[in-house]
Amino acid sequence: MKVLAAMSGGVDSAVAAARAVEAGHEVVGVHMALSKNRDQRRTGSRGCCTVEDASDARRAADRIGIPYYVWDLSDDFHDLVVEDFLSEYAAGRTPNPCVRCNERIKFASLLERATLLGFDAVCTGHYATIGRNGPDGAPSLHRSRNSAKDQSYVLAVMGPEALERSLFPLGEFEDKQAVREEARTRGLGVSTKPDSYDICFIADGDTRGFLERSLGEVPGEVVDTEGAVLGEHSGTHGYTIGQRKGLGIQHPAADGRPRYVVDIDPGRRQVVVGAAELLSTRELIAADVIGFEPLEAGRPVHAQIRAHGEAVPGTIEHAPDGADRQLRVRLDSPVRGVAPGQTLVLYDGDRVLAAATLERRA
Repeated sequence: MKVLAAMSGGVDSAVAAARAVEAGHEVVGVHMALSKNRDQRRTGSRGCCTVEDASDARRAADRIGIPYYVWDLSDDFHDLVVEDFLSEYAAGRTPNPCVRCNERIKFASLLERATLLGFDAVCTGHYATIGRNGPDGAPSLHRSRNSAKDQSYVLAVMGPEALERSLFPLGEFEDKQAVREEARTRGLGVSTKPDSYDICFIADGDTRGFLERSLGEVPGEVVDTEGAVLGEHSGTHGYTIGQRKGLGIQHPAADGRPRYVVDIDPGRRQVVVGAAELLSTRELIAADVIGFEPLEAGRPVHAQIRAHGEAVPGTIEHAPDGADRQLRVRLDSPVRGVAPGQTLVLYDGDRVLAAATLERRA
């Protein structure tokens, strides 16, 4: 099989590419240049598509013995991921850019180009596994054996069609150290390279500062649930549901208890704060459902709303049907800090059933 291996310059993608070669595939490595700033440098575990990353990917490809290319996807990344991130925050929502990148870049733009060039599949260093579910042998997405690194949550938006043409060679590893050890034995220089974390296109880790620089100041009020003004802010985009610190409150609560962001209203330029109990809900309402198999009301599921959050048991109350594309899930126990724009992923055991975008709490 002719396989295009996405090589970020890290240890995971390097080992994945090496394993694809070992499996007998004809492999070509490609590094996706996503940053418009080609001079950007890596700072420890921070940074995106830096000069060092491209060089590390090239050295790994040379060691593995495969052709290597750099593809400039910076325009796609900016338009489909960065601009989406900014517009979602401006609308008072809380997006996950890693989810959008996997959906729109790694398993849309990349797969489209791979198909045009005659590749059969794309190989990545994600931690997830692919199985076969049902009598028709349709591919199914499952959690990685390494639960600490599992990435099935951020991959769920890729959908079954892209899954059919994907390879995840790292899904069977039980821990990251085993991946690093394999990289070392293969002579890959990235074996000790730190993992990247946080939002890759915000190299300094200052998300609020990035939003303020990009969206500017849009001052407004911080109010309580009764509408009383407690302080001022420079933009609702600097806040997210569940936030406790940096609220700009000038008057303490009468009961002395901490306040949290419980609602964001960009139209009124208001950030609403309240008690912790207002953050909890047992009903999730979502749209834009991407299903790996049909959903039906009454089906038990486990629902996850954060990449490394706990999957909470619940039941589907309403499944998308015809023109009504809404998904409603009733949880067995409440979850805290549900925010519009977050991704909801439903599981049956370790198997992904569907992904959707949270609209609001009930």
